[in-house]
Amino acid sequence: MPLDPQRFLDDLHKLRSFGASGAGKGVVRQAYSDADIAARNWLAERMKDAGLEPHLDPLGNLFGLADAKSLLLGSHSDSQPEGGWLDGALGVIAGLEIARAAKEDGGPPISCVSFQDEEGRFGVLTGSDVWSGKLTLAEADRFADNQGNTLADMRGRMADLARDFLPHDRFTGFLEMHIEQGPYLEETGLAIGVVRDIVGIRDMRICFEGRQNHAGTTPMHLRRDAFQALTSFNAALNSRFANVVTPATVWTIGHVALHPNASSVVPGRAVFSMQWRDADADRLARMEEIIKETAQEIAAGHGVKAEFGPVMGIEPAAMDARFQAELADAAEALAPGKWQKMPSGALHDAANLATVMPAAMLFVPSIGGISHAFDEDTEETDLVLGLQVLNRAARVLAG
Repeated sequence: MPLDPQRFLDDLHKLRSFGASGAGKGVVRQAYSDADIAARNWLAERMKDAGLEPHLDPLGNLFGLADAKSLLLGSHSDSQPEGGWLDGALGVIAGLEIARAAKEDGGPPISCVSFQDEEGRFGVLTGSDVWSGKLTLAEADRFADNQGNTLADMRGRMADLARDFLPHDRFTGFLEMHIEQGPYLEETGLAIGVVRDIVGIRDMRICFEGRQNHAGTTPMHLRRDAFQALTSFNAALNSRFANVVTPATVWTIGHVALHPNASSVVPGRAVFSMQWRDADADRLARMEEIIKETAQEIAAGHGVKAEFGPVMGIEPAAMDARFQAELADAAEALAPGKWQKMPSGALHDAANLATVMPAAMLFVPSIGGISHAFDEDTEETDLVLGLQVLNRAARVLAG
């Protein structure tokens, strides 16, 4: 196929211009924003220019369709509130370039896609959640962002261009190229990562309820300090996970809210989020047990009460073995000894696509392991190599 690396890079930089902001190559292009809609309109024109049929579905997922049943390549083009220029956009433009080159060369049919709201302004992987059938459109329409806008209202901004949802069997499989969003490839001197699986996620809200009291007159041994319970919980949890987790397992405490959060008051309540990620569902379940057991024990020791919200989750997703093998063969041919199979610690649309068709992913290095930030970047030579590896595998899988 007559790949044009410069055309690919030019399109990638052009897409960055929609919502370009901040230092470095930053982007502010949240789902359904003016910048996002303008970018999708531009992408639709580029698809049309490439001989592909633009197809916008009711949620805002934008496909560039080949004439026949085809392999699908892509990612997402929306960004975090403060995002980088490559996150998602790289996979979209790589898919466009490979589909365009195949069309020009009379090669096998390849289509491309930019899924909507992968970054979670309203949900999590919202566009592919709905298209894959994990969520109904009615369920998604009730989601609201931090400003109270509903998804139903925001997608209405594109409703006059929307058509029906495409059937899954329109495609033979899915490939997604993405920056790693972590430091592993750069630190090990590797150029390509072939994703083995995408982690599952569990998320839960925890509350330690103690006793608000005067910070000057309440002796330390009589305090029922909710924040002290939280700090003890964090230290104990790290220790108790030691023999359960792997080097790829991660866990995070966030959204910490103290009440009344005053310098002269013993905190009576600490509410926080607890998130943990791993590619093994059994390990995720064991970690949940440890989290709850540890919280209860710490609470009892500090004279506070532990309360747990519901556990929300996304299941781990294994990538298709045949698709992985073709990506690995292409990586070895074009970057011999400079690639490795690896897990993805971040969520991607490929996790949803894997539930309805064969799917696989390819990573290229992130400079400094940085992503979801204005200074996210990757060397252009690494971007082009990733494109070439993806193209080589796509040609075989689409043939």
